[in-house]
Amino acid sequence: AVGALAVALGGIDALVFTGGIGEHSPEVRSKVLARLGVLGLHEDAVANHENGRSTDGRVTRGGDAVALVVPTDEELVIARDALELTR
Repeated sequence: AVGALAVALGGIDALVFTGGIGEHSPEVRSKVLARLGVLGLHEDAVANHENGRSTDGRVTRGGDAVALVVPTDEELVIARDALELTR
């Protein structure tokens, strides 16, 4: 699906991994990135293993496109929205 989308868009600038698996599974990210080298996404194994903590979320090296790990905090968003509804 990512490859088809990249073709339709004429390339990609970034691929974002988020949510439970995207944030915390270097193995899943590695398997995904292994198939997307043709799009310029090349895994940085060290950064990927540490979930991008020392590279501002970046888990790829070189290339024009970048893969990022972006943490989410759904509970905080839900709490803020609920608070706003009570005002």
